[in-house]
Amino acid sequence: MQPRNMSMSGVVDLAAVKAAQEAKAKAEQARAEAARQGGGGAVSPADLVIDVDEAGFEHEVLQRSAEVPVVIDFWAEWCQPCKQLSPVLERLAVEYNGRFLLAKIDVDANQMLMQQFGVQGIPAVFAVVAGQALPLFQGAAGEAQIRQTLDQLVQVAEQRFGLTGLVVDPDAEPGGAPAEEIPVGPYDALLEAAVQALDAGDLAGAVQAYQNVLSEDPGHPEAQLGLAQAELLQRVQGMDPQRVRRDAAEKPADAAAQIAAADLDLVGGHVEDAFGRLIETVRRTAGDDRDEVRRRLLELFEVVGAEDPRVIGARRALARALF
Repeated sequence: MQPRNMSMSGVVDLAAVKAAQEAKAKAEQARAEAARQGGGGAVSPADLVIDVDEAGFEHEVLQRSAEVPVVIDFWAEWCQPCKQLSPVLERLAVEYNGRFLLAKIDVDANQMLMQQFGVQGIPAVFAVVAGQALPLFQGAAGEAQIRQTLDQLVQVAEQRFGLTGLVVDPDAEPGGAPAEEIPVGPYDALLEAAVQALDAGDLAGAVQAYQNVLSEDPGHPEAQLGLAQAELLQRVQGMDPQRVRRDAAEKPADAAAQIAAADLDLVGGHVEDAFGRLIETVRRTAGDDRDEVRRRLLELFEVVGAEDPRVIGARRALARALF
């Protein structure tokens, strides 16, 4: 089976409540502090490759994917291509020096995980970044292709999710890294309440929780991003998608119709469509309608993230439409 390359271009972090830049700054600060303390909290190179089963998946993969990209190698003892691929991945995990963690899953012993990831054949390699699963490739792959894929994964994890990886100390005892104590911030309880409300489908409660943070700290990046996402989900809740899209098609210059359709586009992952729709509506409208469309477009920029290349390109297109 030919390798199936991953594509990072469609990843939209609608579920995240962390601002990427703040997360990146915190991660870099933690790495610098660990290095300054002589490797305190660092992991051994042997800890960069782990065996994972269904019982440990949540802790070893999902939770750790919030601090480092986790590459998953689905394998089996009887699989000859797996025996060729796995040693390469293990060697690269050590070579990349904490930029990703390799989790090995025996499909014979963990059928449920295999089904959850939709694995059709092995070897199959996935990644989990900030709780989001990404297919990397399936089948045999050359080392040059694997390196290219890993480089892209590491870059996306750092730029979009702020994950700079683990601190590695060659002298550290395997399995001996102490659990890092995360200091409690002044708004952590409110932010956790917002996340719980989102998980429960209580969008109004999530909006209120984020607003409570912003009332005390108007520039709080996590709350700003979370509020923008929660408000977007709240707007599309109860919409009739067919009616919204019919109205948008029949009324190309109607600001309200195009704004509603753009919200649906974004929630559905069609980022370029949402941006393009509103930029074209800016060209077709004037006065208050045009300003309303512009404001909504800026809100959607915040949801996707200021550093996303699609946002950068859309900002240039908006400027041309306005001036």
